Amino acid sequence: MALTERKEIDLEVRGPFKMVQVREATIIEKDGVEVSRSYHRRVITPSDSKTGESSEIKAVCSAVQTSEVKAAYVANTNS
Repeated sequence: MALTERKEIDLEVRGPFKMVQVREATIIEKDGVEVSRSYHRRVITPSDSKTGESSEIKAVCSAVQTSEVKAAYVANTNS
């Protein structure tokens, strides 16, 4: 009887400021059969630090959260 844990992530880009929504699933399997799944969700804004994020998340953020998007986000949050 072997228990294993693995993680999966889903990414979604939303809105004019290209918020990156991250849904991380933690999956517990017993002998290869899923017995549990839990989720943790968070949002990465254009002004958030990307330090510590996976290369996949960094690549998505870099592609969609351009300098123009970041400037518009900062201007909107300072209004």
